[in-house]
Amino acid sequence: MKKNDYDQEAVNKAEKVVESYLENNYKNIETVEVDKIYKSQMGGMTADGTVNNKFEFNIGIEETDFTISSIGEGEGFPDEKEECKDKVCDY
Repeated sequence: MKKNDYDQEAVNKAEKVVESYLENNYKNIETVEVDKIYKSQMGGMTADGTVNNKFEFNIGIEETDFTISSIGEGEGFPDEKEECKDKVCDY
């Protein structure tokens, strides 16, 4: 894998979107740490990281408009907010 799949501007924007999405759609998010932003094997932008210094996530991000397309939550990941279960809350 190449060291930098995306330029710094794209990485910064992706990190902000991931942080905002998690804080607005999940309960008890205290910290969000994005470990890396990279192009997945399927060719999409992906962010790996942790929330609250212990729960892992993997998030797919649309490259065209920086919307969240998918999320993989590690064991013990905080629950979604009730109002965000049926629809994605703004982020």
